[in-house]
Amino acid sequence: MSDLWRLSAVELAALVRKREVSAVEAAQSALDRLDAVNPAINAVVEHRPEAVLAQAADVDAALARGEDAGLLAGVPVTVKVNVDQAGFATTNGVGLQKDLIAAVNSPVVDNLRRAGAVILGRTNTPAFSLRWFTGNALHGDTLNPRNPALTPGGSSGGAASAVAAGIGHLAHGTDIAGSIRYPAYACGVHGLRPSLGRVAAYNAALPERSIGGQITAVSGPLGRTIADLRLGLAVLSAPDPRDPWWVPAPLAGPDAPRRAALCLSPDGMETEPAVVKALQEAARRLSEAGWTVDTLDAVPPMQEAADLQIRMWMADGYDAMLAAAEKEGDRGALVALAGQRDKAASADLSSFSAVLTRRATLTRMWELFFAEYPVLLLPVSAELPFPDNLDLQGDAAYARVWRAQTTQIGVPFMGLPGLSVAMGSAMSSAGPSPVGVQVVAGRFREDLCLAAGEIIEAGGDAVRIAEPAPRQAAR
Repeated sequence: MSDLWRLSAVELAALVRKREVSAVEAAQSALDRLDAVNPAINAVVEHRPEAVLAQAADVDAALARGEDAGLLAGVPVTVKVNVDQAGFATTNGVGLQKDLIAAVNSPVVDNLRRAGAVILGRTNTPAFSLRWFTGNALHGDTLNPRNPALTPGGSSGGAASAVAAGIGHLAHGTDIAGSIRYPAYACGVHGLRPSLGRVAAYNAALPERSIGGQITAVSGPLGRTIADLRLGLAVLSAPDPRDPWWVPAPLAGPDAPRRAALCLSPDGMETEPAVVKALQEAARRLSEAGWTVDTLDAVPPMQEAADLQIRMWMADGYDAMLAAAEKEGDRGALVALAGQRDKAASADLSSFSAVLTRRATLTRMWELFFAEYPVLLLPVSAELPFPDNLDLQGDAAYARVWRAQTTQIGVPFMGLPGLSVAMGSAMSSAGPSPVGVQVVAGRFREDLCLAAGEIIEAGGDAVRIAEPAPRQAAR
């Protein structure tokens, strides 16, 4: 079966466990698809076919012995280059780290492997994972497989581009300010940023940047079906003693009323009509499924949360980040850091303490909100996916990019889960463009995000696999 790469992760794992297809067959199909389309998009920047097939053979051998091969038995998945995978460089898109070879796996990779997943390859990210665009001098630029004039998103742009083009059945990404949700949105797939503490985080190569309980980027899945995200979350959320901030919260919480709020323009966000239309359609689908959906003019503070998230993120080792970016010479990273210099420069111990105090207050406000409305529909971005590298087109363009991303930046400040749900396409100035919506719920209520996401997904067309044009034609 040469087209196994087309299947969902749920479908493929079931076939492998029943031994109707072998993990080696699935891995070879995935490798063939990678060879066919990755040159056009540069989503996967490192892979070792022999090692991929060896992993798959191990899964088949376990099944032959009558063992449980795991929830993701034989499913090819990709991982982002900013997490440790033993024997590979944890580059984070940075040439300075091209020889930073991991000796052990991160919890993310260990959890995937224990669940029977086959690690297909490592996906691209902007240098230092600092942008909503994906390119760097070490690995090159990643293109959007649906429209190369658009950004593939960032920082998990390689992950989203890969899974949208059928390279792997699930993709791993990380999100501190939209780095899962925005690439999913831009590439027309689904992406889940779990609650802070849901997925264990640790990189042995850079431990001081990998456990900080205040600002750690959260790992989560990107995929072509919501069911695949549910499966990916179950696997990624397994415990690991290396992360003291991991929380043993159940994946399913208590029953909640089927009630949702819709906010089209939180804190005055200038949401463009195509995004508004997608949000209203998502609300309609929930209503037709028996949910009560109320349209609200306002929700608890989002712009303030976004401002404080940037302050807390950028203030954490800003001078060291800037020095590294200057040494690397990456223009995108330098622009991103320069644009937030004022927020970072104003941070000191007392102001940082005040930010943490305010975060507790805002989190309380949001949890009270979710007690009344268990689910909230918000824009992923105020705009359709940006033209590629828009943030490098001057100060006004840079400000436009950050202004449009308020909800992506704000949601993580309270540690909330956020789900980006693909909603088909719209027309932009750059041609056909994916569009989607964001579903948010209370802390550790990913189950509510996914339940609402499944209803929204079921009311429209399934996510189709992109067929990217050859790279020379795309440019």
